[in-house]
Amino acid sequence: MIDLKGKCALITGSGRGIGKEIAMTLAKAGANIGVVDLDIATAQETADEIAKLGVKTIALKANVASEEDVTTMVKDFVAEMGTIDILVNNAGITKDGLIMRMKEADWDLVLDVNLKSAFLCSKAVCRTMLKQESGRIINIASISGVIGLPGQANYSASKAGMIGMTKALAKEFATKSVTVNAVAPGFIRTAMTDKLSAEVVKGYEDAIPMSRMGNPDDIANAVLFLSSDLASYVTGQVIGVNGGLAM
Repeated sequence: MIDLKGKCALITGSGRGIGKEIAMTLAKAGANIGVVDLDIATAQETADEIAKLGVKTIALKANVASEEDVTTMVKDFVAEMGTIDILVNNAGITKDGLIMRMKEADWDLVLDVNLKSAFLCSKAVCRTMLKQESGRIINIASISGVIGLPGQANYSASKAGMIGMTKALAKEFATKSVTVNAVAPGFIRTAMTDKLSAEVVKGYEDAIPMSRMGNPDDIANAVLFLSSDLASYVTGQVIGVNGGLAM
C-alpha cells in the first residue's frame, strides 16, 4: 500500500474525468489535495467528495494558461497546505481537425491549455520543491504525442512538447531530488468515449493488443506510483499506459 500521508498534491483539471480519478486516488493514499478547475462549482463538488476521505482539500479556480491565475493558484494552495510536494499537470483540451481546415485559434488554444499550462505550473512550483529538495512533477501526456494521430496536429504537438519538457526539467531538477515524469495514456474510457458508437469503440479495441480500452484508474495508479517514494530513482521517463498500442 502506497502511503502519501502528509504529502500535498495539486492536480490541474481535476474537477472531473481522469483528473478527478487521479485526485481521488492520491487522496485515498493520504495526500492532501488541491482540486483545480476552470469551473469552480465542479472543483468544489470534487473537493467535498475528497474531504470525506479524511484528508485536507481545497477547490481552486484557475485558467492554467494564464500566468497570473497560475501564480495565484499556487500561492493560495501553499498558503492553505503549507507546501507543495506533488504537481500533476493534467489540464487539457482537444480541438481536432485536419490541418488544412484547422483554425489558427484552435492551434493556439490547444497549445496554451495543454503545453503552456504545464510550463507555467512547473515554473510556479519549482522554487519551493528545489528549496525543500524533494518533489514530484507528473505530466499527463498522450499516446498522440508519442505516435501522432491524424486530425490531431495541435494536440499531438502539445503532448509531444510536454514529453520534451518533461525530459528537460528532469535534468534541470535531478540534483535536488525533484523528479519529473510523464504518463502517456492510450484510449481510455471517459464520458467522451462513452458517447462513441459501438462500431467506433470496436475499431479502437481491435487496434489495441490487449483488445480493450483502459480505465481512468489505470492512469491514476501510474500517477500514484510516480508520486511515491517507490519512484524516487525514476525521472525523465514516459510511462505509456495504452494496452500495448505503442511499444
